Formats: sequence, C-alpha cells, structure tokens
Amino acid sequence: MGSTRRGRVAVIGAGPAGMAAALSIHQAGHEVLLLERYKQARPAGNILNLWPPPIKALGLIGVDTVDLGAPCYTEFRAPSGKVRVKVLLPDDVVAEYGGGFIGLLRPGLYERMVAALPDGMLQVDRDVARIEQDERSARLHMATGEVEEVDVVVGSDGIDSLVRRTLWGDQPKREHNLHIFGGYTFDKPAGTSPGLCVLTHSRTVQGSWTAIRHHGQDGFQWWVLGAWDARKAFTADLKDTAAAMGAEFPAPLPALIAATEPEHVQRWVLRDRPGLTQWSKGRATVIGDAAHPTSPYAAYGAGMAIEDGYYLGRALGGVDVSDYAAVRAALDAFETPRKPHTAAQVQQAWTLGKLFHHAPAPLRPVRDAVLDRTPFLQKQVGEKSPGEIVGQLAAIDAAEASFRAAMA
Repeated sequence: MGSTRRGRVAVIGAGPAGMAAALSIHQAGHEVLLLERYKQARPAGNILNLWPPPIKALGLIGVDTVDLGAPCYTEFRAPSGKVRVKVLLPDDVVAEYGGGFIGLLRPGLYERMVAALPDGMLQVDRDVARIEQDERSARLHMATGEVEEVDVVVGSDGIDSLVRRTLWGDQPKREHNLHIFGGYTFDKPAGTSPGLCVLTHSRTVQGSWTAIRHHGQDGFQWWVLGAWDARKAFTADLKDTAAAMGAEFPAPLPALIAATEPEHVQRWVLRDRPGLTQWSKGRATVIGDAAHPTSPYAAYGAGMAIEDGYYLGRALGGVDVSDYAAVRAALDAFETPRKPHTAAQVQQAWTLGKLFHHAPAPLRPVRDAVLDRTPFLQKQVGEKSPGEIVGQLAAIDAAEASFRAAMA
C-alpha cells in the first residue's frame, strides 16, 4: 500500500450497503466507524435473492460466500404453465456462480457480513441526531451529545435516510399501491424442484417461489404480490391473506404457503423515492436505499446496495480524504456510473408493477396475449437483464484493477 494518509470515514446504517461500504473502505486503508442506531445489525426482511455481481463484490471485500444460498435458474410462466421467459446467463457465469442467482434468507447474509467486519468497527446503539460539514471535516452530533469528527460521511440509513434529508431535503415517497407477502419453509411439497425459480402472473397477482439454502439446509421461499391502496390500514392475518392470493396458482405454491409457519410470513408495502440527480454533497454521500430505494420487482435492491458499498470503497482507494478536492473527485467518480444503472432498475421495477397489477381490466387479456405470443418479455427480462448482469461483472473487474493500481 502507498503512503496515502489514513482517513476517518463514518458509515451510518449497518445494512447490506453499510456493511459492504465499511469493508471496502477498510480495504482502502481508512479507519471506519460503522454506526448502527439499533442494538444489533438486524435484517429488515426474511427472503432474498442475490445475482452474480453482488456475490462477486461480497467475495472481494472478504465475505464468505461459500454455500451462502441455493443456485437457481429462473423462468417466468403463465398460470397455465406456459413458459414466457427463460433468464439465461452465459455458461461461464453459470459455471462460476452455480446458477443465475442464489436464493437465501436475509439473516444468513447479515451473519456472513457481520462476521467479516474487523473487531470494533460495528458500533451499535449509536444514533446520529444531526450532521454538519464544511471543507475541513464533517461532524456527527450523536443523540447522546457526543460529536464524532470524520473526513467522509456515508449515508446507508435506508429509505428514511437522515443523511439524504440533510443533503437534499425531504421528498415524498412514491407509493406503488402494491403489497407483497413472503415466507419460507424447509418442507418440500410435491412439485418443488431444487435449483429453480418460477415467477407466475395471473391477471392481477404475482405468485412465485424459489429454492433457498440457509445454514446448509435446503428449503424454499415464496411470495405473492398484488394491488393494495396504501392509504388503507391492513389488519388481516398475513398467512391467511397470502394463502388466498396464492390459491389460484399451480402447485407447489399453495402447498408452500400452507407449510410455512405463521411467524415466517412477512408483509411489505412497496414504495420508493424520486431519483436523485446527485448523491454526494461536500464530504457526504448516500448509497443503497438512501440513494435509490427499489421495489422488490427489481429483485436487485440488496444487490445494488452491496455493489454501491463495494464501488464506494474502491473509489476511495489511494485518496487523501483530508483533501476536500480529492474527496469531491472520488465521490463524483463513484456515483457517476452508478446513477444510470440504479435509476434504470428502479424505473423498471415501477413499470413492471404498473403493467402487472394496475392495468385496466379490459386491457389485461391484451397484455397477457402479448406476453404469451410475442418475444417482448423474453427480450426485456430474459435477455436485457442478463446482459446488464454481465456488464456489471465486467465493471467490477475494471474497478478492481484500478483499485489495485491505486493501492500499489
């Protein structure tokens, strides 16, 4: 490593984005304070899929990815069973990662990432109340009255980010008027298959399932997604509602829902925020859901968050973070290629939600005929998305080469 001054960087929020950023920035030679307001780094959900680029990034920042999840191949199907889309990645990518993506549980990912953190980096029960900065430094005013002075602030503090609000003001959330129910089971009812993910859309609901691995045990996760007026309170039973939504789908989805323990079912309301034209201001930046909260329809929210953290640390490699101009240049270099990629994923998730769940009833048969009888969905999801995956793998290779040169 070169003689670059060791700086001090505060990462606020110990989710996937924050932990990835902390690990990558630590590898860049800087001291990292990973500040978590709760008593532990805790997952906000249960089920999860990860594509090859975030898996690659995790490995490069020191996270053990061996047997992290179940490698899966993906198909979109009509309720009749007709295959609408095959998501095909190149053979070399499948060979390296064991499949198109892995199915896992969020607690398993958190355990692996926490285990990779150096001793003392994660500081829990540290709530940041206010942030101020100038060209000399940034100051974090803690809820306890302490003040932490740092060179760079990273906001990985979620959709209600204090850092985003401090930099850019408050902005209303965009309601998708959708909700999703998800759960998991280690039962294996008839019709399940290891290594497979099946996404099916009826006229109004998405019902899907995929294989998972957790602590070396094989199982399955499932989810059902449909329209919901976000202005209404939800008071029904989670599992009963999920079972009713999933009843119209072919096996094994109804049996998977039935086999799931009620405490393993969760509900999310889908919403995001307007995209930011700039993520960074002064010595501070935002990443993950603080920068680009994403609907699960993208299947890439946690993955993009991990990638953000990885790329940010690589951009700070070899940078004297006491130098304001150097910090600004590094943060701009970090976010410039990330903004169009993440914005496209967020918008695609929004568009798919509208297409499948908010189309006027008279147009739904027309929509389904297009999906069943034309290559539209195969082009958009089966070919375009794998191309973006391959592009992100190449971008990580380029970032790693530049990082190694900067740290030499």
